[in-house]
Amino acid sequence: MPFHQSSVVVATTAQFVRNLTEKAPALVDTAMTYLKPRLAILWHYAKVELVPPTPAEIPTAIQSLKKIVSGAQTSSFKQLTVKEALLNGLVATEVWTWFHAGEITGKHGIIGYDV
Repeated sequence: MPFHQSSVVVATTAQFVRNLTEKAPALVDTAMTYLKPRLAILWHYAKVELVPPTPAEIPTAIQSLKKIVSGAQTSSFKQLTVKEALLNGLVATEVWTWFHAGEITGKHGIIGYDV
C-alpha cells in the first residue's frame, strides 16, 4: 500500500474515532433513557417469576402433576377447549426448548443433535 493511501486510512480512522468519542455520551444517554423503564419492568417480573418454589408451593405442584397424569390416563384432555390446548402446547414447547438449550449449553455445541 503506498504511503499516501495508508495516511488517508489513518486520517479516516482518526476522524471516525473522534466522531465516536464526541457522540458516545449522547448515544449512551439515549440508550439509558430507552432502556431504563424496560429494564425496570424486566426486573419486576424476574423477581416474581424466576424465584425457586417455596416449601409451601411444593404440595400444590405435586397435586398439579398428579392431575396431569390422571388426565392423561382417563383421556380427559379431550375435553379441553382449543385455547387451553394451545396454551398447553405452548408451555410444552417452551419446556422442550429450554431443555434442549440447556443440553446444548452443557455440551458446548450443537453437534450430536438432529436440528
